[in-house]
Amino acid sequence: NNAGIGAIGTVEDNPDDQWHTVLDVNVLGLVRVTRAALPHLRASAHGSVVNVCSIAATAGLPQRALYSASKGAVLSLTLAMAADHVREGIRVNCVNPGTVDTPWIGRLLDPTADPVAERAALAARQPHGRLVTPDEVAVVVVYLASPSAGSVTGTALAVDGGMAGLCLRPVAP
Repeated sequence: NNAGIGAIGTVEDNPDDQWHTVLDVNVLGLVRVTRAALPHLRASAHGSVVNVCSIAATAGLPQRALYSASKGAVLSLTLAMAADHVREGIRVNCVNPGTVDTPWIGRLLDPTADPVAERAALAARQPHGRLVTPDEVAVVVVYLASPSAGSVTGTALAVDGGMAGLCLRPVAP
């Protein structure tokens, strides 16, 4: 389950219709796809659902209230679905990427006054000092979907360069 849309702003910045749209895509979209797939997953020897969540579900990011709320719902839904379907042989996990270097990030940065500086700030926010690559997220999704992860369910796996768990001191000038 990888469909998702973003939103920028505090809780007061996004109107109700935008809240409905983001929650419809990011949460209900996941529900609809999983619901349709469940009969096939039950028939599979290796039923697995991998939800693409976000570091926004576990870290307070400024100007991301709506997006964070939707991804928090994805995280909670992942855990509930894992509990509901584990005895049917269906594993449910999620991946929590940090800032991934995608065209979507480029579109966010392009209209800023200094896109290069904004990209550098995003990279610096992640402890390993760079944006996550799409391939780094993809290999984790493939692993979680594979029989090699047969005992992994109800897990949120961060692919974020340490953003979720590390608190580094700033580098001295």
